[in-house]
Amino acid sequence: MFDRDEPRFAEASREMIERGDYIVPHFNNQLRLDKPPLAYWMQVASYKIFAENDFAARFPSAVAAALVALSILAWGARIGGERTGWWAAIIFTLSLQTFLHAKAAVADMWLVLFVTTAHWAGYELIQRPVSSWKSWFVFYVSLALGFLAKGPIAWTPLLTVVAMKLFVRDIEVARRFKFVRGVLLMLAIVAPWGIPALIQTHGEFFKIGIGRHVIGRSLSAMESHGSNSFGSYLLLLPFYFVTIFASFFPWSIKLPSLTKKLWRERDRIDIYLLSGAGIVFVIFTLIKTKLPHYTLPAFPLLALLAARHFESELFLRSAATAAICLYLPLALFAAPFAARFFPAKQLFQQAEKELRTEMELGAVDFQEPSLVWYFRSRIKGWMTPLNSKSAAEFMQKDGPRLVILPTETGANALPSPPPTWKTFSTSGINVAKGRSVALSLILKPE
Repeated sequence: MFDRDEPRFAEASREMIERGDYIVPHFNNQLRLDKPPLAYWMQVASYKIFAENDFAARFPSAVAAALVALSILAWGARIGGERTGWWAAIIFTLSLQTFLHAKAAVADMWLVLFVTTAHWAGYELIQRPVSSWKSWFVFYVSLALGFLAKGPIAWTPLLTVVAMKLFVRDIEVARRFKFVRGVLLMLAIVAPWGIPALIQTHGEFFKIGIGRHVIGRSLSAMESHGSNSFGSYLLLLPFYFVTIFASFFPWSIKLPSLTKKLWRERDRIDIYLLSGAGIVFVIFTLIKTKLPHYTLPAFPLLALLAARHFESELFLRSAATAAICLYLPLALFAAPFAARFFPAKQLFQQAEKELRTEMELGAVDFQEPSLVWYFRSRIKGWMTPLNSKSAAEFMQKDGPRLVILPTETGANALPSPPPTWKTFSTSGINVAKGRSVALSLILKPE
């Protein structure tokens, strides 16, 4: 599990099961109000099938990504024929950012799925001469489920509809989309979770989920992802228009020529797809917190555009083959090799046979969420943050316990542990902070 988001999601889902509370997520016995609950619910379902492990935590994202691919396959076939549908699905699936996030224990792929189905339903409502109640229903249900996956960013398809009205003025938007009824349907879907969540947290879910993680991310850089200075903010404005060449690789090779072609000539379908993708890029360009994967909801739309306009079958086949030849070795060999440098799991595997349910867990300096995820699979208590001074006091208390701390700190804080205590050591990389670490686990059996 990559620190920090993956183990936070995975552990919060496990704690949902332990508490029997599927409304308000917790992590390490503390409220976790960063995200709505849909991704947790999917992980809970996966745990019921596969047990609580890394695979089960990541499996729902793979399912969501597969459903995205199937959706754009079907949508592409409607707007451009079977070839367009198949290549759109392949282009999305073999984009580098999709390859990474389709196997990550986070909420992004569920957001991408429901933003895509909302865009598809919105396209059907705009494009077809007779409004369809099925498309209307799918549009607003998708917006509601997208909100339950990752919050208000899921409502970007509404902005796409507004943009289409500006660019193509003969669209009867109000009559076809019936916005008042649609908003009421969205609220009816979200309310059975949202109202109890607000009541149980005394409004904190809204304050933190919307106030901090939506408004806060917009106005300031969180966890060093971006910059708070105005000058750096201006320099980072082209961030996503640069990182797209890595995120959308290998298809990004042809993006300049695609842009040039669409600048000269485009139809209503192109305008719709460009509007949807452009709105995602503009929103995340303007907010201060920046990460390359934030623009993932635009990738299905970019894949459809590419499938419609990439005319060279040789390029498409060559790029797909090259991507597969690159990704398979990464998945099968590079990832297992890199896992050896993840200290939380290495320490857990070393000490696993010595762990007992009743043990207490403490950590000094290295207090990453991966420790909670791995060790709580055997220890039912919570991780206690410590400093070098309190570590010795923690270990002197009655009962079995263990502490994880930097090796050099352990030599000073616990210089002469009793012979019955056990010590395990490893070195690796703290991925969240981007630096190497040497850690020791000191365990008191009784």
